[in-house]
Amino acid sequence: MSYNLLKGKKGIIFGALDENSIAWKVAERAYEEKASFVLTNTPTSLRIGKIHELSNKTKSMVIPADATSIEDLNILFEKTLDFFGGKIDFLLHSIAMSMNIRKKLTYTSINYEFLRKGWEISAVSYHKIMQTAWKKKAMNKWGSIVALTYIASQRSFPFYGDMSDYKSYLESITRNFGYYWGIKEKVRVNTVSQSPSITRSAKSIEGFHKFFIFSEKMSPLGNASAQDCANYIITLFSDLTRKVTMQNLYHDGGFSTTGISESIL
Repeated sequence: MSYNLLKGKKGIIFGALDENSIAWKVAERAYEEKASFVLTNTPTSLRIGKIHELSNKTKSMVIPADATSIEDLNILFEKTLDFFGGKIDFLLHSIAMSMNIRKKLTYTSINYEFLRKGWEISAVSYHKIMQTAWKKKAMNKWGSIVALTYIASQRSFPFYGDMSDYKSYLESITRNFGYYWGIKEKVRVNTVSQSPSITRSAKSIEGFHKFFIFSEKMSPLGNASAQDCANYIITLFSDLTRKVTMQNLYHDGGFSTTGISESIL
């Protein structure tokens, strides 16, 4: 069902890969709510994913860009602003990668070069995206910028490795850059702390399936699906949440505030 929540709004969605990714679901819902947008991912991801299928479905343009590259981001924003003939209203950062997790290196034995690369991709890219948008004056007033995070930024989850550190940094960027965006352009900046979701990247985390089940039992409402998350993000892109900014918003069925569930005992 469409409520026309994003009618006339334009944006960029980073990170859609296949139908299991949250960014993919957000793109589908944004299209249903009458938004226009550009889809972007790395050239490698464009080759291995299905983003062109999504592009056809949502009548959107695909522009390849490595979000860690200022040069690529400059080109992305220039092409986007030219395509729309003006500023945009929303940005979604759905980008994360840990080489240490992929290589099954524990937190106590991480490779620091892998750490640096994962930090650049998963967290610093968020700052680079916003800095590029800032310098190009790309955002309309009362626009919205959202990134995806996870509660491991706040608590210790052994299987989540250095990704926990990246998410903590991501949330800090949200607070700090969000202040300046609010003062200058009334743009909101938030993170959504989502339930564990079954995506391609999640499958690389050791023990993920077991924790997915644990989280389902711990959460009074059960895990929030990728589709649920997309619905929530659409409200953050809309004018219904104009005074919500610099927040880490938990979207996890109550997991974040539940001490213990009777079903676990």
